[in-house]
Amino acid sequence: MADYVIEQHPQRAAFVSEPTAVTPDRSSWDAFVLAHPDGHLLQSSGWGDLKGRFGWTPHLRAISAGGVVRAGALALEKRRFGLSVLYVPRGPLFSGDTHIDTLLLDDLLRLGRRRRAVFVRIEPNLAEDAPCVAALDAMLTGRAMQPMAPIQPRSTIHLDLTPEPERLLAGMSKGHRADIKRAAREGVTVREGDAPADLDVFYAIMQETGARARFAIHTRAYYANVLELFGDAVRLWLAERNGATVATAMTAAWGATAIYLYSGSTSEGLRCGAQHAIQWRAIQWARARGAARYDFWGIPDVLGQAAAVADSAARARLEAEAEHDPLYGVYRFKKGFGGRTVRYLPAYDCVRIPLLYALWQRRIA
Repeated sequence: MADYVIEQHPQRAAFVSEPTAVTPDRSSWDAFVLAHPDGHLLQSSGWGDLKGRFGWTPHLRAISAGGVVRAGALALEKRRFGLSVLYVPRGPLFSGDTHIDTLLLDDLLRLGRRRRAVFVRIEPNLAEDAPCVAALDAMLTGRAMQPMAPIQPRSTIHLDLTPEPERLLAGMSKGHRADIKRAAREGVTVREGDAPADLDVFYAIMQETGARARFAIHTRAYYANVLELFGDAVRLWLAERNGATVATAMTAAWGATAIYLYSGSTSEGLRCGAQHAIQWRAIQWARARGAARYDFWGIPDVLGQAAAVADSAARARLEAEAEHDPLYGVYRFKKGFGGRTVRYLPAYDCVRIPLLYALWQRRIA
């Protein structure tokens, strides 16, 4: 378990009905995140524990009124040379009440000052077309927070899980339905992994995929900690054919949202549609757990921009531009399962030490 830094406010120790900045206990915090319409795995105390094992210090901050958490944030701090950066992934979780949300933002900025943060970054878990966006943007920019490119994917695909499985399958592209059937025809089976040896296989395939597709992966210890800390909320999937594992993935279902976290395939797995079989199994698992949506977790942002453009010619230009993106093939795979494109708000940075800002942006990646 991570060591959370407890920020003491002696002058606010006695409870009053006025909204007050507090450090919530873990159980009440996670209950709040699970119930919040914008709640996310990356704002859970478990995510703070995970990052706490890999170089970050987690801080839980909340605004409480009448003993109830109304708004809050998991803020992650990374320190070096006596300075830090403060980062709120997929948060804060605002209340919609201007007074309470202002108190929360000011509390986070004070935390940044106390921790000698070069800058404070937030990444609200809100789509850019949400009704509250204009008011929120005004509040943030009014406190000298400037829009920036986020660390987490800005554009993604959300699949609505509420229809029956037959309708979900019918909503996929013809090619994806064929690939799922082809995988079954070629003897691909999907099972849940639970043994250390399964994680070894998962990691080996992740290494192979990362080298082939030229993307960075986490350490084996990182993936092991994800499985340990989130328990039943995370599944490790292995697709096997002729006694060999040919594809693998890790997915989470936390609250109303399931998330496609990590995946990899061998060359054989790519040929026989094994990853399609895994995703179809994971989608059904997430739906059975009560998740309302499946987040495919990241597509080229230019496609998110295109989805919001009304002019057909401009949209076509953006879509043509996206075809040159290295992740375009990933987009085609994810889009084939159906779903709609969602583009989140940008990140917002409050820069406290401008001379060091450009250098320290690298510390947050």
